[in-house]
Amino acid sequence: MTRIATYLKAAAVIAAAFVHQAQAEEIAAPLGNAANGEKVFRKCASCHVVGAGAKNKVGPQLNGIFGRTAGTIADFRYSDGLVREGKNGLVWDYERLDAYLDNPKALVSDTRMNFRGLKEEQDRHDVLAYLRQFSDSPQDIPEAQPTALSKEVELPPEVLAIVGDPAYGEYLSSECSTCHQRNGSDQGIPSITGWPTEDFVVAMHAYKKKIRPHPVMQMMAGRLSDEEIAALAAYFADLGD
Repeated sequence: MTRIATYLKAAAVIAAAFVHQAQAEEIAAPLGNAANGEKVFRKCASCHVVGAGAKNKVGPQLNGIFGRTAGTIADFRYSDGLVREGKNGLVWDYERLDAYLDNPKALVSDTRMNFRGLKEEQDRHDVLAYLRQFSDSPQDIPEAQPTALSKEVELPPEVLAIVGDPAYGEYLSSECSTCHQRNGSDQGIPSITGWPTEDFVVAMHAYKKKIRPHPVMQMMAGRLSDEEIAALAAYFADLGD
C-alpha cells in the first residue's frame, strides 16, 4: 500500500470515529424519571395508548416508537405531513421526539396533532423515559436507540479541572493539523476547531485508554500527558472564537 493510500485510509477511519461521536452526542440526553413520566403521560392519554394491548385511538399507539419511521403504522390514518416526513426520512429518535413533544407543529407543520406541547424540558425527558420502556430495551439489545448515553470515560475532577495553556497547545498542534484543518474546514477530515474543552479532553482520554478504537489516535493520545491534552483542548477551543 502506498504512503498516500495509507494516509487516506487512516483519515477515513478518523473521520468515522468523529462521526460516531457526533451521532452519539446528538442523541445523548439526561435520563428521565419514568415513574414521573407515566404521570405526565396522562396529558397524552386522551389520544395515545402505550403498553400491553395498546391500540390506535385518535393518535397512533406508541409501542416501539423509538427507531420507528414517522407515519408507518399500517392501520392508522396519519396526516399528510407525517406521511411526507416519514418518506423524507424522519425517524423517531430521542432528539426528534423531544422536539415534537416541545412543539409538534414546529417539527411537522401540517400535523393533525393539536397539542401545545410540553414546555418543561424535564417533563419531556420523563415522558420519553416512560415511553422507552415500551420500545427495544438498550440494556438487552445493543443496537437499540438509547434514552441516554454516559460519557465514554469518567475522568477524575482534578483532570477535568486542568486549565490548558493555548500557546502551549498551539506548539503541540502540528501533528493534529496534518489532518484537522485549523480553519475549521471539515472536507474529508472532521473539524475539531471550536470544540468545547471538556468534550475534547474526554475524547482524547477515551483514545488514550483505548476505549475509542482507532489505532492512530490511540497512539497519538498515548503520547500526551494530562496537561498536554488540556493545552490542545484550550487551543482548539479558542480557534472557534
